[in-house]
Amino acid sequence: MITAVFDSNVIISGLVWRGESHLCLIAQARRYVRAYASEWIIEEVRRTIKELEASKRIPRDPWPGFNWFSHTAKIVDPALLGKRRSRDANDDPILGTALGARVTTVVTKDRDLLALGKPFGVEIVHPRDFLRRLIR
Repeated sequence: MITAVFDSNVIISGLVWRGESHLCLIAQARRYVRAYASEWIIEEVRRTIKELEASKRIPRDPWPGFNWFSHTAKIVDPALLGKRRSRDANDDPILGTALGARVTTVVTKDRDLLALGKPFGVEIVHPRDFLRRLIR
């Protein structure tokens, strides 16, 4: 089984719209992937869903999926990274979660994270590339 941290953008996209991110969550539901998250990630997803709801930009109710994800993902404490590792300070909690969980992969659409390549031995990939690996 692959262990992974899904960035909040993948979780939100997967809960609200159908596409590659949604297929990543389906892979988690089918137990091809063991997903890890931190309270920071869960709160960021919750906050963003509320913002999307307020702006009326959500085509479907994401809360049942959010509840499922927040209960099935293994919640871990992020590891301390020391200095900032990404151009965007909000990306460091994602890396910290990956290190705290000792996962092999971070799945994200964030260009700043993708640009890091393989920090600390954790591979950072786009959902499309992650799904290709699952198919193999």
